Amino acid sequence: MNTLTVIFEVIGALAIFGAIAALGLSRTRSREADLDTRLQHFAEAGAGMVINMPAQDEGGVARRRTGPLSGLLERFGGAQSGAALASQRRRTADLSEALARADLKLRPAEWYLIRISAVLVLGLLGIAVYRNVIFAVILAVVGLVIPPFVLKFRERRRSRAFNDQLGDVLILLSNGLKAGYSFPQAMASIARSANPPVAEEFARANREVQLGITTDEALNHMVTRIRSEDLDLVVTAVAIQRVVGGNLAEILDNIAFTIRERIRIKGEIHTLTAQARASSYIITGLPIGLALVLQAINPTYIAPLLTFKGPGPYILIGCAISISFAFFIMQRIANIEV
Repeated sequence: MNTLTVIFEVIGALAIFGAIAALGLSRTRSREADLDTRLQHFAEAGAGMVINMPAQDEGGVARRRTGPLSGLLERFGGAQSGAALASQRRRTADLSEALARADLKLRPAEWYLIRISAVLVLGLLGIAVYRNVIFAVILAVVGLVIPPFVLKFRERRRSRAFNDQLGDVLILLSNGLKAGYSFPQAMASIARSANPPVAEEFARANREVQLGITTDEALNHMVTRIRSEDLDLVVTAVAIQRVVGGNLAEILDNIAFTIRERIRIKGEIHTLTAQARASSYIITGLPIGLALVLQAINPTYIAPLLTFKGPGPYILIGCAISISFAFFIMQRIANIEV
């Protein structure tokens, strides 16, 4: 393999990535987005949702947003129906919520840009390194799967960190209420003194309350962002206490004890199942990594598996299905709900 050719191909892949990134960033900027930007700041500071409002002229008529490919997309895409626009906005809102839960300061357009760039770059690198269409397709699929996996990983890690801090936060809330603070004042003290991600979420809820949203709605927005059963229990208890009354500080102390015991049991289960989970990752990644290394070192060794003249591709497909099924089963065995 010519080293110079590989270098030029890698440079070309990076150049394509840079061009796509510049195009996406230019499309996300709008010259008439003053009102839109302010609404997005308020939404991101509160519920974590991005609000996309159409720009309007002085007569109230919506104006088209200009962009490098806007004319071409309108020409070939045509006018969208109301149901299609509503579905697209729903998907955009769901993605915005997922990005907020993962604490990624990205817009949906930028996230789609990252996914497309990952597919193109890994596919081109596969062609440059392995000189094989099958491996290029495999790497392109990997580029398609990795961004959602990273998003879910960051979301789970942030939710786990929040749950680990929630017991101590409830104790601080209870102490603040015992000291004479109101519940919003206790929330503001948590936003000042706690560590991320708890401080960030309580700061957002506190800003929502300052903007005129009720405390119950702000807490419900926090549950939507975090998706924590423990936090849902706390918010439900606070809502019930507002209706029927009672000692909220004592209620928070009892919930904090329950949450701490649940975290302790989850930690023990996580330790006992660590070997099974590590085995699932190692057993799944070992054949894939070995195939990639062999293809890079000695392409002729597994060349019969990559030609459509024999049963090689079908064997690879069967292996991929078997490995995926085994990984799913091992993960389900190691996943014990508390």
